[in-house]
Amino acid sequence: MKPEIVTYIHEKPIYRRSIGLLPYNKALSDRARALRKAGVLSEVVFWRQVRNSTFWSLDFDRQRIIGSFIVDFYVKSLGLIIEIDGSSHNDKEEYDTMREASFVDLGLKVYRISDFRVKHDLDNVMKELESYIIKEFG
Repeated sequence: MKPEIVTYIHEKPIYRRSIGLLPYNKALSDRARALRKAGVLSEVVFWRQVRNSTFWSLDFDRQRIIGSFIVDFYVKSLGLIIEIDGSSHNDKEEYDTMREASFVDLGLKVYRISDFRVKHDLDNVMKELESYIIKEFG
């Protein structure tokens, strides 16, 4: 069976990655909803670039629960987590490493962006994300 093309980025096909059902901790649903409403500035800025499938027709979820964690953004068709690292990640390298390893164990890919770059270099951040997706899913 041929892999399904999800979209094209700069005329390059981007292929769907099949990820099975992901674990979901229902106890986190109120927290995820609160995080969506609170809106960290860099996440809101990024969300405006990708919501409603405006970024190459890819569907992004915001504050998605995966297992016992809430990720900033998730692209289900690619199995791609996008994390915007701000001050909440300071001094949490061990925790972030463990968290990321659990995502990788589920077959997911994790792409990290700094909060500062989203606020001050958004055009290049989006171009780099395009390049990453072409490289990993093209």
